Amino acid sequence: MKKTVAEHAERFSEKAAEYDDSKSEEYHACASLVIDHASPEPDDVVLDLGAGTGAIALAVAEDAERVLARDISEGMMDEGRRKADERGLDNVEFAYGEFRDPEVDPEQGVDVVTSNFALHHLADDEKHEAIRVMAETGARRIVLGDVAFFEAPDPDEPFYSPEVDDPATVGTLVEAFTAEGFAVTAVERVHDQVAVIVAERIRELPA
Repeated sequence: MKKTVAEHAERFSEKAAEYDDSKSEEYHACASLVIDHASPEPDDVVLDLGAGTGAIALAVAEDAERVLARDISEGMMDEGRRKADERGLDNVEFAYGEFRDPEVDPEQGVDVVTSNFALHHLADDEKHEAIRVMAETGARRIVLGDVAFFEAPDPDEPFYSPEVDDPATVGTLVEAFTAEGFAVTAVERVHDQVAVIVAERIRELPA
């Protein structure tokens, strides 16, 4: 991670109010695909990591029983709570949580894990650890939208900010999911540097 968790939290809190309007077409396309692939059932619990202002959490809340929205930025979560109130959604819980420690009650079952444009802040070994934590929730499906390389990025046109971001290749992410007992059932290419990966559980957690 190129900045500390606290530094990232402060950076995102500072731009929380205008965050939604500042995002690219690729970001919004990615979010839409994550929502579509998440496809929760009415009795499902969804864990949304790096939830930000709730682009994914609020959308899937309309179909799920409950959404656990986790982020490190209080400013971003405040925006998410405000939007949830405006929409009359009372089944979304915004609370502090990191990728490698989402602070979810071990007794709380999770059916689907989602994340959009957040995991790329971690180094590759940290991404592997984060995906292991996602798998340990017991979720049957994980849907990840993120900055990720299908091929070597053009250094003159990076889709990310090298000083704060550390994207992985799509292959690295796929390997991380398969190592945790998931089959990658879809890889959507939104941009040469943006992917949506859908992983379905094929190996149960040990009893």
